[in-house]
Amino acid sequence: MFSSTELEKRQAIISACMEMNRLGINQGTSGNISVRHDDFILITPTSTPYERLTPESIVRLELDGSTKGPLQASSEWRFHRDIMIARPDVNAIVHAHPIYSTIIAIMGLDIPPIHYMVAVAGGDDIRCAPYATFGTEELSRNAVEALEGRKACLLAHHGIIAVGDSLSKALWLSVEVETLAHQFHGTLQLGKPPLLPKEEIDRVITKMGTYGLKE
Repeated sequence: MFSSTELEKRQAIISACMEMNRLGINQGTSGNISVRHDDFILITPTSTPYERLTPESIVRLELDGSTKGPLQASSEWRFHRDIMIARPDVNAIVHAHPIYSTIIAIMGLDIPPIHYMVAVAGGDDIRCAPYATFGTEELSRNAVEALEGRKACLLAHHGIIAVGDSLSKALWLSVEVETLAHQFHGTLQLGKPPLLPKEEIDRVITKMGTYGLKE
């Protein structure tokens, strides 16, 4: 049996998966979610329709890569595990394939400071990690590097990763990143967009402080 806290986290993962698709930032079962719990990670199983998930379906992922549960962990378990190890501040990770973020990622572009809300991801841009095959150690290394000093990144020819100190904040940030990607895509139709200077983004980061989703 699960503790009440672990059961709550397992159910929250299922709810967030359903919300990803409702919000239109993911399609089918292509996305995956993880949450830190004690000294292990709770992660979505691979290739399982979200509407069929139960708390027991969520996989327990140990930091050594071993798993416990009736189902196989997401094929992207490695970058979830490695981000959690590299980033003690991260308690939840959302990976999805939103349309506009993925378009920008296919082009291998970072999202530059077209709007001050870029700052919610922690810096003056949202980096695009170089392409590597899904589920590989190389992809994990690229993602961890792209997330250095950031709370979100794009994955070339793939999608996005958003992290947070809670699942609700990571999900909120994934929507913000998709909105920025949509705006960036729109500006590219009109020409080269003007950018805010780094000094302004630094001011915004300071001014924002704890700005973001209030739980």
